[in-house]
Amino acid sequence: MDPDDASTGDPFVHPALFYKGDEEYLDGTVPFVRAGLDAAEPVAVAVPGPRLGVLREALGDAAGDVRWLDMAEAGRNPGRIIPGVLRAFADRHRDGRVRIIGEPIWPGRTDTEYPACAQHEALINLAFAGREVSILCPYDVGGLDSAAISDAYATHPVVIDRDGERASDDYAPERVIGSYNRPLPEPPRAARMSFDLDALPRVRDFTCRWARHLGLDADRAGDLEIAVHELAANSCLHGGGSGTARIWSEDGHVVCEISDAGTIADPLAGRRPVEMSPSGGRGILLVNHLADLVRMHTGPDGTAIRIYKRV
Repeated sequence: MDPDDASTGDPFVHPALFYKGDEEYLDGTVPFVRAGLDAAEPVAVAVPGPRLGVLREALGDAAGDVRWLDMAEAGRNPGRIIPGVLRAFADRHRDGRVRIIGEPIWPGRTDTEYPACAQHEALINLAFAGREVSILCPYDVGGLDSAAISDAYATHPVVIDRDGERASDDYAPERVIGSYNRPLPEPPRAARMSFDLDALPRVRDFTCRWARHLGLDADRAGDLEIAVHELAANSCLHGGGSGTARIWSEDGHVVCEISDAGTIADPLAGRRPVEMSPSGGRGILLVNHLADLVRMHTGPDGTAIRIYKRV
């Protein structure tokens, strides 16, 4: 692949690789990795665990020169991938081009996770615009549904399949960011409390007490307590001075939602490094690192952010 994407004129390269089976997967990924290593470019691979083994074996001794990450763990929360995986690697190597294989969407991602995954793929284009970075995103066309493949055409300026490489005629990442900014479904039952700045200590107690009651161990309940406090503080400082906390159990997770009257205008809020995060962004960044999943809806009528922690 040409490291300077001719379809956009941007040094950032972000192709989708459509594959079916191990042979097509390796045909698309191994040359990408070897080309980077031959050019002395830092290379990282962040894919689900089973794919790590397949690619490691195919690379042989060259695998020792690659940074390996299990995306099913490092990227379980899609909101963590840009700051915690992609930028964490790319920002350590600013002297030249960096190559990364990142597979954030795989068969088995739930319907609750998927909207955050699709938005993540769209936001990569904003996060790395103008950077000398190549990020190849594999898509298992044999296991993913047609909506995921359609979204891949919209979030990647270039697509690669068994017929070769071509520009995507459907490239429209802003449309994907907007289309998945949907009101979140109502939970069947939830404990709730309203809060303002004076009530922040009670929000922490409310969260910790209900998290333990719903099945989280002490450490994970503590993570949720910290995350909720960050969001509640943001509500008091940037979201109109008050908000509402709700907590419930859902599909093996404890879920806590903080809602307020504010609007988040920055689509990369919570995905920028700390030193680049505007007011309010640092708290969401911390939440992304602590949570197993973060879902958000924001608009003129207010913002709701949900934090998921696995039981």
